[in-house]
Amino acid sequence: MEEETTGSAWSFVLCDSLEKVYPDAAPRPWSRGVQLSVALGETASFQLAYQPPVGGDFRDPTPLRLSVEGPSADLVTVHRVELVPCELPAFPGHDDGYDRDAPGLFPDLLRPLENGELWPMFGAWRAVWFDVTVEDEVRAGIHTVTLVVRDSSEREWYREDVTVTVLPLRLPELDIVNSHWLHADAIADHYRMPVFSEEHWALLERFVASAAGMGVNSLLAPVWTPPLDTGVGHYRTPVQLVEVEDLGDGSFRFGFERLVRWLELCRRNGIRGVEVAHLFTQWGAEFTPAVYAGRGGETVRLFGWDVRATDPTYRAFLEQLLPPLLAVLDEHADPGRVVFHISDEPHGERQLSNYLAAKNVVADLLDGRRIVDALSDFAFYESGAVPVPVVATNAIAPFLENRPDELWAYYCVSQDRDVANRFFALPSTRNRVIGHQLFRFGIQGFLHWGFNFYYSWHSLRLVDPFRETSSGGAFPGGDPFVVYPGEDGHPLPSIRYRVFAQAMADHRAMQALRDREGADVVTELIDPEGALRFNRFEADPVHYLSVREAINARLMRQ
Repeated sequence: MEEETTGSAWSFVLCDSLEKVYPDAAPRPWSRGVQLSVALGETASFQLAYQPPVGGDFRDPTPLRLSVEGPSADLVTVHRVELVPCELPAFPGHDDGYDRDAPGLFPDLLRPLENGELWPMFGAWRAVWFDVTVEDEVRAGIHTVTLVVRDSSEREWYREDVTVTVLPLRLPELDIVNSHWLHADAIADHYRMPVFSEEHWALLERFVASAAGMGVNSLLAPVWTPPLDTGVGHYRTPVQLVEVEDLGDGSFRFGFERLVRWLELCRRNGIRGVEVAHLFTQWGAEFTPAVYAGRGGETVRLFGWDVRATDPTYRAFLEQLLPPLLAVLDEHADPGRVVFHISDEPHGERQLSNYLAAKNVVADLLDGRRIVDALSDFAFYESGAVPVPVVATNAIAPFLENRPDELWAYYCVSQDRDVANRFFALPSTRNRVIGHQLFRFGIQGFLHWGFNFYYSWHSLRLVDPFRETSSGGAFPGGDPFVVYPGEDGHPLPSIRYRVFAQAMADHRAMQALRDREGADVVTELIDPEGALRFNRFEADPVHYLSVREAINARLMRQ
């Protein structure tokens, strides 16, 4: 692989998938010593950066044309890396490991390359992204694809052979929970279509399939509209899977057809984990979620911000709803993969009291069921309130020292110093390292809140995610969503989506090697010095590429 090819002042650099090509900085070339191999069904990715002549008399805006040639060309898909605006790339006081911290344009969106056209941006670097995927075991082996760039007169400006080795093996299923919150209301609102119309269901199918492509194996199910990221007194578009009819005498009739359809949709796309939406509001468990019912031909709201968590009417409602709901989940989902939430991110003494009171409302109704909630206060966990904690990565140390039987991890907006995350402004190594960390410390689940959150802070208004990438200045760019809503109704991936998928594939490769040769062998490869922590990790991207190649080489030993 040539590091850089220049012809008549045009520059080309072949890059690995962990580089981010900014318009104003020469990109890091793909290391000559690192090969690229993947298992069957896994995607190998790399990039080609290009820059038109800088200065001089170059004024021609016509594009060059890229073609992928050779017998393996049909295995390759190509996207252009689009720059997206970001007004808030980092909070003040962030660590030194960010690419940059000023508002600007960041490489992130992957949009299918049309007609192979490479449009120049005068004096600036751009990039195209290549994915190679082989599903058919007959085609396992070494594949060489040839990248050729020509102008409109067929003059050749660049040619490069890239070799990808597809191993004759499939990685095992991910053995940890990888859960993301897919916001069904954001899809309906962005595309301006009725909730649970056939058009909405078609879009939900595409977004669920996209989540599965990122290694997601569990999704938040909007059994009722999730009471998450919602301002007090504000209500998000209802996306309630369970239909409720108020019979007027304190009793209710329930319909579960939409829920069953949701579960089947997820299962069809390989997602078998189910997170039932939170039973009480976020940050304190003080109130009830918005629940809607039909009454006399109209839709009415039964519960919400005006009903406290311990209101007897809510308990009476749940006494009627939860038994048949559990029966449906037992029949149409794997009970071992279903979890329930009380409230998200409770903390502090006052909220502990509220949380315990809310939990007591449903404890007997959920007897024997797994209750999982995000929290970061170890004293809160010690109280016994949450049997399965989902802990922020910057607060996980005491949980590792006093290990719960089951421990999950998460990161989001507040994990902006010294830990993994997938903000625009962070290098891709801080996205990919999470696979190493989850495996190394035996974490049983990972959760992220923002698969496709296209709203401002507290969901007060809808935003255009192509233009307003920080939720109105609430979150660093890259936190609220990892896919973009394509104009044709198909979600568009991002660099962050691809790299997170690689992190999960790394984990699966580690599982395969662990199962064959033992965990110590894997640890020696990923953490030979025993220095890896959630807040301390290798910054060099070559490390992650080389470690994966070493794991693959061990897997191929006879």
